[in-house]
Amino acid sequence: MGKTIFFFVISFLLAACSGEPVCYYLDATGGNDNNSGLSPNKAWKSLDKLREVTLLPNNKVLLKRGDVFIGELEISAQGLPENRIWIDAYGDGERKPCIVGRDTSLYAVRIYNSDYVTLQNLEIVNTGSQPLPYRSGLKIESMDYGVSRHIEVRDVTVRDVNGSLVKGKGGGCGIYIVNGGKKKVSTFDHLIIEGCHILRCTRNAMIWSAYSDRQNWHPNMHTVIRGNLIEEVPGDGIVPIGCDSTLIEYNVMRNCPDMLPDTEAAAGIWPWSCDNTLVQFNEVSDHKAPWDAQGFDSDWNCTGTVIQYNYSHDNKGGFWMACPGPYYTVNAVVRYNVSVNDGLFDGSRIMHIGEYGSIGNQVYNNTMYWNTGYEDIKAVEQGTWTWGVNGQVAAKSSGTDIYNNIFCGDSVLFENHEGVRYDSNCVWGGSERVYPLDEDVNAVVANPAFVDVKDYTSGSFKDYKVTLGKAEGMRLSANSPCINTGREYMAVPEESFPEVQQELVKTH
Repeated sequence: MGKTIFFFVISFLLAACSGEPVCYYLDATGGNDNNSGLSPNKAWKSLDKLREVTLLPNNKVLLKRGDVFIGELEISAQGLPENRIWIDAYGDGERKPCIVGRDTSLYAVRIYNSDYVTLQNLEIVNTGSQPLPYRSGLKIESMDYGVSRHIEVRDVTVRDVNGSLVKGKGGGCGIYIVNGGKKKVSTFDHLIIEGCHILRCTRNAMIWSAYSDRQNWHPNMHTVIRGNLIEEVPGDGIVPIGCDSTLIEYNVMRNCPDMLPDTEAAAGIWPWSCDNTLVQFNEVSDHKAPWDAQGFDSDWNCTGTVIQYNYSHDNKGGFWMACPGPYYTVNAVVRYNVSVNDGLFDGSRIMHIGEYGSIGNQVYNNTMYWNTGYEDIKAVEQGTWTWGVNGQVAAKSSGTDIYNNIFCGDSVLFENHEGVRYDSNCVWGGSERVYPLDEDVNAVVANPAFVDVKDYTSGSFKDYKVTLGKAEGMRLSANSPCINTGREYMAVPEESFPEVQQELVKTH
């Protein structure tokens, strides 16, 4: 008899997982929490009802389009590869169902300790009467759980989140990804955030809190951030932390308001304490942070970052930075990017390389054009950070090659270039041009002959698909002196690094 009951229970569970999906409907205007919630005409009214439900594989939570739900949507569920759990919209009309957090809510939606969950076609708002540190619209969290697998967020609008503007006080962001735990190491594998719109969120758009210390290194794996639009966000755009093999592509960040306190540094897209990050086909413009304000950055404790085929323009602090620190920026590759009118103040720079701690970077085949009217724009500036490593003063930058690039500006200056090697670059600009010609014996000092430098525009966002701006005018005309003048790619051998840097490379 016991075996018969056991067989019946197993059969029932298999049927529940593999049969037709069970759908729970929420209708904020016509629903009733006394209903069953299992059909549109018997929908629940409030988000609180979901706290009474254990979501199973193949279950769906459907919110009515055009309705506004007050409170917090909490999802903690385990789907299966062939039977995901879906949080989605239903009904007629184009307006997404909107979830609005309460006045003191630190998030409006949270996905917590889950697997194989898809959240899509929702709008999320979290505006309190006062800004709060760590406030976010959507929080994705894995704590003392293990590996949280295959979470997907698609076509979600996150807007009007008023977190703190101060990073040191916790900041705030549209989407906040958190993993950790003291009892059990917890990470994400195959987290995807795609086609989302982050609008008017302070301080940041999308940022992680994760394991970042190399002595306790448990990276999130295979993250994909694709096709998202970030608008009117004053701080950092996309910042993976403690990740390996992250893909960031086809994202647009633009129209950043000038509202951060004077002490704050921020930039567009940059990894922090990450390995093997690929950043490609993105556009960042209009960044106005008081410090940094670059479109792109290879930051602290990162190895193997590749930044390619991106479009950077009108960013106050320039196009790209290699940031040093106690752990170096190692083996970054920056190639095939276009920068137009980056560096929007006197004393700014197009590329900023940390004087201490940037190792083995390759910067080649980029096009950089500026016509801002400022007289003191540096094409390449080497910073003067002075971090210590293991009680020593860190060695200077080493093995950073800058070659086959076009620097074309109304004032072209190269300063503090110790530890940086130049070869086969094209340099053209005004009377203030200063270039280390004795180091670059293959330099082309001539007008690169662009097709039409005026032909560049910002991108657009329509039907929830990101369209990158074009920089067609930065192509070379047929008579350009830059054609067939570059050198071949050549990696810098690690043994050429100073001893202290060789040791750090090994630890990566």
